Amino acid sequence: MIVHDSSISEVEPIGDREIDVGWTLPVTLRGATLDDMENRLPPGQRWIDAPIVYDIAHVPPINVEDARLLLAGAVARERSLRWAELAGLPTFSVMRDFHCVTRWSVKDVIWEGIATRTLVDLVEPTPDASWILAVGRDGYTTGVPYDHFIAEGSLVATRMNGESLLPEHGHPLRLVIPSLYAWKYAKYLAEIRFLTERPRGFWEERGYHDVGDPWREERFRGV
Repeated sequence: MIVHDSSISEVEPIGDREIDVGWTLPVTLRGATLDDMENRLPPGQRWIDAPIVYDIAHVPPINVEDARLLLAGAVARERSLRWAELAGLPTFSVMRDFHCVTRWSVKDVIWEGIATRTLVDLVEPTPDASWILAVGRDGYTTGVPYDHFIAEGSLVATRMNGESLLPEHGHPLRLVIPSLYAWKYAKYLAEIRFLTERPRGFWEERGYHDVGDPWREERFRGV
């Protein structure tokens, strides 16, 4: 595994305006109490200032105009979306805390991109689709339960903290599933396969939990 030092980019102050932060709704950031902050932290986690970046392999740079996202598997119609098509889809922003299975968390990461529900509407998964497998350009894979994939706040991100995704954070496309540990946030996203049976991706094959809910401490299977 490749580990990088990293820091979160600076963003414009949000001030007192209300935003969807996912842990108590609605909330004004300056009005958050210490209890609010502590209640946001799943069991076994600690806060750090910026994400630690992990990769399984070197990822060659890509010209963003050449990027594609394949939507395939148990669907009514497969789609291979070019960057120009992706750029034409509606986007939204969401702020969520970021929880790594290695027991650290980062507060208030802002993601912007395409709602997973928008992609679902394009391909119409079959009624028995119950999982997705996310595939990255680096060969990374991870399985995500379908209900988490389509949950409110889940998206394919193109921006992080007000800037285009940096290479180490998954440029140009990254899956973001805020309800799960961050190993489910597949970087360098190239394909989403809709499946009728549970898959096991890179870390799941090595003993990580199939679901990965941080509030249930689903770090490893059988633990």
